[in-house]
Formats: sequence, C-alpha cells, structure tokens
Amino acid sequence: MATVQHAHANRGHRDNGPHPSPHAPPRPWRPWRSPAAWLLLLIHAGAAAVLGLWWGNTERVAGAGGWLTNAGRITGLLAGYGCAVLLALMARVPVVDRTVGSDRLARWHAMGGRYTVSLVIAHTMFIVWGYAVTSGTGVIDQTVTLVFDYDDMLMATIGMLLFVLVGVVSARAARRRVSYETWYYLHFFTYLAVFLAFFHQLAYGADFLAGPVARTLWYGLYIGVAGLLVWYRFLTPARRVLRHRLRVAEVHREAPGVVSVYITGRHLGELGARPGQFFRWRFLTPGMWWTANPYSLSAPADERYLRITVKASGGHSTALAHISPGTRVWAEGPYGAFTAARQSSSKVLLLAGGVGITPLRALFETLPGSVTLVYYARGVQDLALRFELDEIAAMRGAAVHYAVDGPEGPAIPLTGEALGGLVADLPAHDVYLCGPPGMTAAARTALREAGVPGQRVHHETFAF
Repeated sequence: MATVQHAHANRGHRDNGPHPSPHAPPRPWRPWRSPAAWLLLLIHAGAAAVLGLWWGNTERVAGAGGWLTNAGRITGLLAGYGCAVLLALMARVPVVDRTVGSDRLARWHAMGGRYTVSLVIAHTMFIVWGYAVTSGTGVIDQTVTLVFDYDDMLMATIGMLLFVLVGVVSARAARRRVSYETWYYLHFFTYLAVFLAFFHQLAYGADFLAGPVARTLWYGLYIGVAGLLVWYRFLTPARRVLRHRLRVAEVHREAPGVVSVYITGRHLGELGARPGQFFRWRFLTPGMWWTANPYSLSAPADERYLRITVKASGGHSTALAHISPGTRVWAEGPYGAFTAARQSSSKVLLLAGGVGITPLRALFETLPGSVTLVYYARGVQDLALRFELDEIAAMRGAAVHYAVDGPEGPAIPLTGEALGGLVADLPAHDVYLCGPPGMTAAARTALREAGVPGQRVHHETFAF
C-alpha cells in the first residue's frame, strides 16, 4: 500500500545567519536582467562580428567557385569562433558558473558542439569543392592536394577528424553506451583539435589575419580562453589541493546502497561552498584516482567538514561505500547556481526524487521563508537522510511529506492537481527540483499544469 508520511512542527527556525525577511515580497522577474540572457547576447554579438569581418574583407564574389569558397570562408570563421566559445563555456569561471549554472552552460556547450562540428565539416566540403571548381580539377584530387601539399593542412585534417570523433561520442545515442569516464577524457581531444586547426588559420586565414585589429582580436580571443582554461581548470584546483589538503574522515551508511562521505581538511570556510552546490571529486586511491565525478553537498559546509551523499549506481559511486578514512581527495569546485541566489519568493517548495534529496537537504536547512519538502522514494527504506529532514522540519517549523511507492503507486501523485492540493498558493512558490530524469520531467509538467511560472522552477542536473 502506498503511504504518505508527514512531519510538521511549529518551533522556531534554526539560526543559520542573516536571511531576508520571510515576508519580503517576491522579486519581479525581469528576463533582460538574467545573466544567461546577457551571456547569450554576448556570444551572438561575437558571431555577428565574425560575419562582419568576412563582409568587410570581401569586395565581390564571382562565379560558382567564388560562392563555394566564400561559403567555406564563412563556415570556417564561425567554426573557429565556435571552438573558442565551446572551450570558454567549460572553463568553469566562478562568476559565470554561479550565475548562469553549470548544467545550462553544459547544455549550451553540447548544442554549440553540434553546430561547430557541422560548421567544421561544411567548411571542409565548401573549401574543397570551391577550389576544385575554380581550378577545374576533381574533388578527390583537390582534397589530396590540399591535405598533403599545403603547409599545416594535414594537422588541420587530423583536428577535424578529432572534432568529429568527439561529436559522435557526445551524440545522445552513443553517450548512453560509453562510461562517464570515457566520455569525460575523450573531450580532452577537443583541446588538441583546436591546437591543430589553429595553425592552418594562421597560414591561410585571410580573414583571420585581415589587419592588425582583426589579428589582435583573434589572438586576444584564443589567448584569453586559453588563460581561463589553464587558470580555472588546472591551476586553481591544484592550488586548492595544496591549500586545503582534503581527506576522507568517515563513511556512514544512510540507506540501502546510499552512503554519506565526510571530507575534512584545512581552511574549508575559504572554499565559499553554498548549499546546493557541487564539487567534482577525485579520490586518490587505486581504481578511483583517475576519474572525477560530480556530487553535490548534502549538508551545509562548515570549517570542519564537507559531506556528500551518494547512491551506488556505477563503479565509482559503488566504490565510495568501501573507501578508507584518510584517503586523500582532489576536489574541483564549488560549482553550480542551484542556490538561494535563485530564490525570488518567500515561499519555497522542494521536490526531491531518490538520491536527488542530497542538494535539497542542504537547502531545506538554509533557505529563508516558508519551505515545504516533498520527497519521492521507492520505499520507506530508501528515504535517505530522513532523520535529519524530520529534525530540520521540527527546528524551523517546516513541513516535509514522504511519498513512497507501493502497489497502488505513489501516495502523492506527481500531478498539478495533487501538488496544488498539498501546497497552498503553489504558483507563488519558488520550486527547487532534483531527481532522476523521468521524475524531473513529470514534475515540470505537473508544475506547469499547476500554474507555476517556468522562471520559478529551478533545476540543475549534474549528468555532464
């Protein structure tokens, strides 16, 4: 029989530091003030500038060969710009990550990757075809000539093939068939592909080297992106490892297949980790040191401990249940915008599914205002961190509802009608949502049916 259990309390809210008044009016939604909107505008403005560069350097286009060659120039310029944008999106610049969100940046990166790979292929085809038409040779002969007789073109060809390889592996159908670790490390070929292609731009890119201004802007773009990558992807994590000296303090079983890992170290307060954020964790022990997986904090960070709660769903997460105290840890982060900074209303609904409770548990303790938590799980035994949730609810006078699957389905159907009946004035709430893909998709539909504006639904996935 499906069951619903409730925990209510009317005691005061635990003091977690200064918070906005719980009765403060919601902040109005202004899309034009969104950091994501400004970043997109900047990216599109850069693409327009690239097209303007081609336009300014093209006096006229004559004949089929000229049109094809210029199509190759345009797609090549946009591909070169797209490569820089792709790398910049994944540079993990803190101010961008915390305002736009890691998952949104990853989605843009994936979408931009598809466009860039298509542009690279189109550039190659148009250039070869255009040169073949202009010189009166066959496409195959022209291809052989370009690749083997032109300086740096062999490297550019290898770079193009690497781009295509990464694009194929990143395609949704292929992505499901490779491990996270394989997918993660194959993406490093992108750096090599950009490096190999860069030299043929120097040799043959008339638009790339059109004049001192264009040359300075292109070099500035590539050098700037390279600097961001080196600083934030490599040097900053290494500096933090030396500074904080993280190590495993304790492993605690929370539910079947679910464990909490407590990590301790020095000067943890300097990390600035916020409830709802995540780190990429690399545990320096045999069999685990070579991969870094994203896990969110399941409790507010303090000067003594960081805590993650992980469900066994793969080799890395399963091994965490057996990791030894004292194991050294390499942590990159904190990352993510799934924090109180997104809150615009004094009323909040937290919707958790399965191990998606982990970031919501930290937010449940710390978000200001009136907070309600609804937690969906397969069974009572799968309600990880339940004791803590009940304790938090009692301390802050909040409500927590457990929806547990049974023969008749979940006791609280994931529908707009059910959620609206459970939470009064639901459309005025901010909703923080975390769970498996099927659950989050159903929750988005239910919230839309209940009249919750899309900009009030906050969701961040770590599947990248």
